[in-house]
Amino acid sequence: MAASVNETTTRVQETPHSQISKLSYRSWYSPENGIYRSKHPHIKIPSEPFLDIVSYIFSQKHNGIHALIDSSSGFSISYSHLSSLVKSISSGLHTMGVKQGDVILILLPNSVYFPVIFLGALSIGAIVTTMNPLSTLLEIKKQVLDSNAILGFSVLGKVDELVNGLEGFNVIGVPEALKFDSVSIDDGSVFRKLISSDPSMAPLPKIRQHDTAAILYSSGTTGRPKGVMLTHGNFIAMVELFVRFEASLYDYPSTKNVYLAVVPMFHVYGLSLFVMGLLSLGNTIVTMRRFDADDMVRAIDKYGVTHLHVVPPLMTALTRKGKSGSSNSFKSLKQVSCGAAPLSTKSIEEFIETFPHVDFIQGYGMTESTAIGTRGYNTVVVKKHSSVGLLSPNSEAKVVDWVTGSYLPPGSVGELWLRSPGVMKGYLNNTEASMAAIDKDGWLHTGDIVYFDREGYLYVLDRLKEIIKYKGFQVAPADLEAVLLSHPDVLDAAVTAERDEEAGEIPVAFVVPKNGSPVTPAAVMNYVANQVAPYKKVRKVYFRSSVPRSAAGKILRRELRNLLTSKL
Repeated sequence: MAASVNETTTRVQETPHSQISKLSYRSWYSPENGIYRSKHPHIKIPSEPFLDIVSYIFSQKHNGIHALIDSSSGFSISYSHLSSLVKSISSGLHTMGVKQGDVILILLPNSVYFPVIFLGALSIGAIVTTMNPLSTLLEIKKQVLDSNAILGFSVLGKVDELVNGLEGFNVIGVPEALKFDSVSIDDGSVFRKLISSDPSMAPLPKIRQHDTAAILYSSGTTGRPKGVMLTHGNFIAMVELFVRFEASLYDYPSTKNVYLAVVPMFHVYGLSLFVMGLLSLGNTIVTMRRFDADDMVRAIDKYGVTHLHVVPPLMTALTRKGKSGSSNSFKSLKQVSCGAAPLSTKSIEEFIETFPHVDFIQGYGMTESTAIGTRGYNTVVVKKHSSVGLLSPNSEAKVVDWVTGSYLPPGSVGELWLRSPGVMKGYLNNTEASMAAIDKDGWLHTGDIVYFDREGYLYVLDRLKEIIKYKGFQVAPADLEAVLLSHPDVLDAAVTAERDEEAGEIPVAFVVPKNGSPVTPAAVMNYVANQVAPYKKVRKVYFRSSVPRSAAGKILRRELRNLLTSKL
């Protein structure tokens, strides 16, 4: 924590570096309306109404050679072949009867084929919904039904389970690696036919920037996961304001940069970078199917990785390897960027001490903002490693007192509101939640507690929202509470986050057992674990006589967190 948030509005003590006249921030902060504006120049975004993200990406000129490389096998897809493969997938899906507006589920780990499938589907006007491949069958069913998905892509080993568990739902098995000059998989497989389809037969539908391109599930500020509808225009803005703009800040050519895709492509963080944005620049993307610290080190050294995007647990693992590794390791690394969850000051200091030659930055974004928010940028004069950076171009913000609704100036703590071309279209089939998240003036109410310093750098302190960030993954308390309440020996239950050095946060449950029940904490945890993905598991259970609730029945999670800090 960078500051206390015990009071409704807290003044952050200013360092001598920020003791400057209020006039110096008048150019980017207006005390009249409380609006913070980006300090970066405005960027012109394509305005033509009929433009899709795939056409936009492939219209960018660069001299990139290798687009995607599988870290374990070395199998690669060149830029000269990428567009053709995407068109082949488009052609194959069209032949299968997939049409504009249909929803396709991608249930895959990081793979060289993930971007090919995603872009191929979007290019025919289909909509993609992504999901963690570790999700349980029950979780997959919920998302398939909510999104109305008609077709799915999954790893070969999971296809039979999905076909048997989701009646009438078609699933295509995707191999870990596919060599076009060998018979590494059955030539008659559906995926082989898709990727071998005639690219010249790919349809060219009219797709508007306002059309939905993807439905990514997020818990937003509260409640169960909701389908975030992101448009082609949102993604075009993301590529321009996040990825391409960030690349323009540095003097090394993009085509020489090698990125290691460790963060998942099914999450907006990895999706924005590795599935879309970086491909518009000609970068090389090395994919890791699953995280392993030793494999990460080998991949960095083998492929000369220059850029690494991580979440806090991965950064901790990298620091440990850096301390114990040989002096020849990590020499290629230029920059490490961390996001998706809070990062402790201790972790930052240890990383910088271990890797003094690496530029370390943080960033902030949400699924609901298409990952657009803020990005760190270090100069010779300014290095603010604990900040998540400056507002992205074309972006605005407000810091709002969450009790009085008043707008707050630099140095004051409040809830962050964002407005940018990346703000979502809304939540799928949930007008009420959409209106609660985005007000009539287009402000996205993030639920995050923040402050801007007097140089425009943003600091994230806490969250008003209930979401738990376990190793960068979102865990909705309401989801776990629903499972807990289905236990025959549980009378009431509530879930909140507990700080954890390794994971960032862990889900913990407060459970009221039924009178006379012999149930144990271990039994409750096992019950939940059998019904949710591994990262969602409840890690601790505390038995209580009651769950703190408001008069309206709402769980008072702040009281739960107070119980944790007071050691119960």
